Amino acid sequence: QLQAYGGGLVQAGGSLRLSCAASGRAFSNNLMGWFRQAPAKEREFVAAITWNTITAYSDSVKGRFTITRDNAKKTVYLRMDSLKPEDTAVYYCAAKLTLNIDRSPAAYAYWGHGTQVTVSS
Repeated sequence: QLQAYGGGLVQAGGSLRLSCAASGRAFSNNLMGWFRQAPAKEREFVAAITWNTITAYSDSVKGRFTITRDNAKKTVYLRMDSLKPEDTAVYYCAAKLTLNIDRSPAAYAYWGHGTQVTVSS
């Protein structure tokens, strides 16, 4: 089970940190990802992190967002800086049991409920 939180309303240029707490299954070996979905758009990849902290980002967030994880706390974080109105979306965390980084939502078996991020201009 995954629970994402930390969303909110922020002005353009501001920052937020999302958290995703995992429970019920082993966390430390899972690959964790963040996705987002804006109204009338498909769910898109944002970032992912392997068990040994190898990371990947979409081009649209690279250099502004940072994904990290704390295996002891079974939590993955998404630090979002220099936010833009186009970052407005519902953000979801997800987990997959295989270790390769994958940018397709279909590759992730477990999903949390989303948290809304709204960036005002």
